[in-house]
Amino acid sequence: MDKKTYISIMAALATATALWLFALLAVPIAKPLAWALIIGVATHPHHARLVKKFPAHPDRAASLMVLAITVCFILPIAAMIAMVVENAVDWYTEGERLVLAFTTTGATTISHFPFVSTIVTQGERFGIDVPGFGAKLVGGASQYFFDLTTNTARNLGELLFTLAVALFILFFIYRDGEQVTSSLITRFVTNQDRARRYCSEIRATTTAVTVGTIFTCLAQGATAGLGYFVAEVPAPVLCGALTALAALVPVIGTAIIWVPLAALVAINGAYFKALMLALWCLIFVGLADNAIRPLAIGAKSNIPIPAIVLGAICGVIALGVLGLILGPVLFAILITVWRDVTHGDPDPAKNHADI
Repeated sequence: MDKKTYISIMAALATATALWLFALLAVPIAKPLAWALIIGVATHPHHARLVKKFPAHPDRAASLMVLAITVCFILPIAAMIAMVVENAVDWYTEGERLVLAFTTTGATTISHFPFVSTIVTQGERFGIDVPGFGAKLVGGASQYFFDLTTNTARNLGELLFTLAVALFILFFIYRDGEQVTSSLITRFVTNQDRARRYCSEIRATTTAVTVGTIFTCLAQGATAGLGYFVAEVPAPVLCGALTALAALVPVIGTAIIWVPLAALVAINGAYFKALMLALWCLIFVGLADNAIRPLAIGAKSNIPIPAIVLGAICGVIALGVLGLILGPVLFAILITVWRDVTHGDPDPAKNHADI
C-alpha cells in the first residue's frame, strides 16, 4: 500500500469517526435544536422586521426575539404546569367522592340514569352486580383522569426544559442562521437556485404548519372551554387549556379531555348538560380540527390538504409533538421534489426573487 492510499484511508476513517462523535454528542440536544429551528423559521418575518430597525445591532434584534418567545410561549406553559399540579389533587378527590357515592348508595345512585333501572334489574336476575361494576368503572375513570393530568404535567415539564435549552440555541439561529444558510448554499450546492427554492418551500411550510396548528389549538381550546363553563365543569379555563394541548394530536386528541368531563357531568346528575357538552365538543370542537387546521395551513402553503393531514398524523406517531411540524414539512419537500421531477424546474429567477 502506497503512502497516498494509506493517508486517504486514514483521512476517511478520521472523518467517519469525527462525524460519529459529533452525532453522539448532538443526540442530547437534537430535540431542542429541532424546536429552535422550527421556532426560528416560523418567526423569521418578525425577526427580519427587528433587523431592519436595528441593522447595526444583530445581537439586540436576536435578544428581543428570544424575549418575545419567552413571554408569549414559555411563561404560559410554566403557568399551565402550575395550574395542572394545583388542580390534579382536587380532581382526584372529586373522583374519590364519586366512588364513595357509588359504594354507599349503590343502585340508588345510578338508578337516576335513563334505562339504568331496567339494566340493574336484568343484571340482578343473572347475578351481575351492576352498581359494583359502576363503582369500579368510576374509580378507574377517576384514576385515569388523575394519571392523565399527572402525565400531562410531567410532559409539559419536559417540554419546558426542552424549550429553555432551545431558547439558548434560538439566539444564535436568529443572529447567524441566515448568513450560515447562504454560505452553505454558496459553497456546497451546485444548483443554488433550486436549493434556495427548497429553503423557501421549507420556510413557508414550517410557518404555515406552526401558525395553523397554534391557531387551531387555540380555537379548539376556547370553544371547548366555553362548553365547559356552561356545563359547570370544575376549572373550565384549565380544562380548556388542556383541551388546546390535546388538540395537538390530530382528529381524536381533544376527546381525551372532553369525554371524561362529559361523563363527570352526567355522573353528577346533569344529564342534559352532559349531552349538550358532548354534542358541542363533537360538532364544534371537532369541526375546528377537521376544517380549520387544513384550511389554515393550506391557505399559506401550496401543498395539498391530504398531505398536511397525513404528514401530521404520521409525524405524531413517529416523533410525538415534534412530528406534528416535521411531518408536513417532510411531505412538502417530497412533493416539491416530485414536482421538479415530473414537471421540470420552474423559473429560477422568480424563485430567487422570492427568497
